[in-house]
Amino acid sequence: MPFLPPPPDSSPRAIIFDIGRVIIRVDVSRWSGTLGPAGKSHLQILRELEADPNWANWQEGRVNPRDWHAHICKKFNLPFNFEQFCAAWNCVLDPATILPDSLFERLAKKCRLALLSNTDPIHVAHIEAAFSFVRHFPVRVYSCHVGSSKPAPVIFHRALRELGALPEETMFIDDLHENAMAAASTGMAGFHFTSADDLLAEFSRMGLV
Repeated sequence: MPFLPPPPDSSPRAIIFDIGRVIIRVDVSRWSGTLGPAGKSHLQILRELEADPNWANWQEGRVNPRDWHAHICKKFNLPFNFEQFCAAWNCVLDPATILPDSLFERLAKKCRLALLSNTDPIHVAHIEAAFSFVRHFPVRVYSCHVGSSKPAPVIFHRALRELGALPEETMFIDDLHENAMAAASTGMAGFHFTSADDLLAEFSRMGLV
């Protein structure tokens, strides 16, 4: 069962979406031979990035993009200028989305919508400029803007406050089980996203699409 706790009887008045691997496909294999040194797989690059002492500070906005560029270029001995680095950093975000704009257009007529993502300033700038779905989300809560990241309760409460929604009337969707559970612990209906078909079936069951 994707819902944590079991699915609500009534349709939600507000829906909060994660972005990566829910709306946007994330393909870290595109980093191989681009971001990391030759001979390192994309998984090795990802592990080294996530283990970096500055990773959490980067995700939560305490490191600015130019300092991150300098840090990573030094770490991996990369020759990129800032613009080249941003292009390499953003190449993992597939332009073809998992969920269509038309879905959000329909949902926006019935629910208040928000985005809630653990992400960094370079990805945020790219998402805001390159993806049309963002126009359907008047509330956008990015970890790098608020200084906190999922699964910490504070970032969920921030999204609820900006939405003007109560937990019990809100559905939260994330591809990570721990984040869906964290949302459920605040009183929201947490949905563990595994496929677009499963999510659309739940929306249909609730009369949202």
